[in-house]
Amino acid sequence: MQVKILGSAAGGGFPQWNCACPNCHALRGGQFQGKARSQTQVAISSDGETWFLLGASPDLRYQIESSPELYPRSGTRSSPIGGVILVSADLDHVLGLLLMRELQSFRVHAAESVLNILRKQNSMFGMLNRIADQVQWQSIRAGDSFTLEPPTGVNGSVACRAVAVSSHHPAYATGVRDSQEAMLGIILTAASGATLGFFPQLAQLTPELKETFASLDCLLLDGTFWSDDELIRLQASGQRAHEMGHVPVGGEDGTLQQLAGLKAQRKMYIHINNTNPMLNEAAAEYRAVRDAGWELAEDGCHFTL
Repeated sequence: MQVKILGSAAGGGFPQWNCACPNCHALRGGQFQGKARSQTQVAISSDGETWFLLGASPDLRYQIESSPELYPRSGTRSSPIGGVILVSADLDHVLGLLLMRELQSFRVHAAESVLNILRKQNSMFGMLNRIADQVQWQSIRAGDSFTLEPPTGVNGSVACRAVAVSSHHPAYATGVRDSQEAMLGIILTAASGATLGFFPQLAQLTPELKETFASLDCLLLDGTFWSDDELIRLQASGQRAHEMGHVPVGGEDGTLQQLAGLKAQRKMYIHINNTNPMLNEAAAEYRAVRDAGWELAEDGCHFTL
């Protein structure tokens, strides 16, 4: 299974358009030891021909144009993108679907509650079903398995299993009841048996999730904030990381310490907020992450499981 990181930042990207925090200011001024990042987007393929997207970021058009693997092959309506898996209804995770409205056929896998938010509460997503079989919407449930199958089937399929992470929908989804599957993680298993976990939003780190992570060959994990009070310290107001549905990386209760014994071949933080000090490769936080055997996902990173 081929994996390509198309984007690795949290909502707004890095630098964020309206932010002059120390990280964004230094990056724009050329005084930052680190890289710019677009919003989180991952693509996977079992055969190198058909690709499936994990999420659909607002930066998707730029990300496709930066990835020759995703270029159209011929004609005026073609794409190697065969489908999309959505793990939540967060805007930064679904808005890219609207950039795929040009009468191209593909499949969207998401929890039933997420499909209802997009299809029944937001008329804009009707643009994805202007003609018959334009987009096929497939409901998935936590604990159930489903398959991503390339049309050729030559090099096998990718087996997927959804894992419940949080019951809270985004704030814009007013009047929607909390659902166990409001936010999911996805475990993908290649034909080789290698496993990849995609958990860009981690609301809590339970013993069950620790056990799940211990079984993976590669983990892409929520790296949004370094500390629980990160935004409060920078803005003198705002919410804590936990209140926004993210376990921070640093601190005694952070994922870096709580997952210190994780033996995965590759451990990568993704969905990194522009304020996170570990983005600065000269910072102690970055060194702590690297010394612990973790990587920061970077736009354009490509590897095989």
